[in-house]
Amino acid sequence: MQTFFDHCGAHLTELRQRVLIAMAAVVVCSSVAYAFAQPIAEFFIAPLLRVSPALTHLVYTNLTEAFFSYMKLAVLVGLAASSPVVIHQAWLFIAPGLHAHEKSVARTVILMASILFVAGASFSYWVVMPRALAFLMGFARPPELTPMPKFGEYLTFIARSGLAFGLAFEIPFLMAAATKTGLVGGGHFARKRLYFYLGLIGLAFVLTAGDPFSAMLLAIPLGGLYEVGALVSRAIS
Repeated sequence: MQTFFDHCGAHLTELRQRVLIAMAAVVVCSSVAYAFAQPIAEFFIAPLLRVSPALTHLVYTNLTEAFFSYMKLAVLVGLAASSPVVIHQAWLFIAPGLHAHEKSVARTVILMASILFVAGASFSYWVVMPRALAFLMGFARPPELTPMPKFGEYLTFIARSGLAFGLAFEIPFLMAAATKTGLVGGGHFARKRLYFYLGLIGLAFVLTAGDPFSAMLLAIPLGGLYEVGALVSRAIS
């Protein structure tokens, strides 16, 4: 019995060590990101200024809004930058309990999921956002309608869109994984397409916090990603 408690204590000690290292990495990366918060913010604001050259600046209406917006931006960038360390610490904790083939599968899953998430976030920034912002800013009709985007709300919009598309790009991989592991058959996703499409529309609304336009922008590529996943699932079944 004592050996069991000693074993559990050792695991808890190691878990605490891994968590502390991961948290330290997040804090350090977030602190560095805050030191460069202004150029980072300019990078995210650039798509808006490109589609609307007449817009020279964003505004904030609350005295603390700019400070907290920079803080949130720094934390988000810090989380993204420290994710390799966090994943590595999680891997060091669970790897000793895995067999060789399980380690190989886990490495592949982590690598593919990371690549797809980065691809989705990049797709949002470089492809979706310029078109979405051009459409939205097209409603400005000075002097009757003068756009005055708020700094905090704009950064939230960009971050939420990047997160949504990053998660959305995981869909084909998850579908292929479900087929490969035998959870579903190769033709399952094609037969149940209508139900999954309804679910994807709901997912788009959840990921975009209920914003109809953003949900529509996300739902369209979600459908395309679903069809890609269905084709891959049929090919590997």
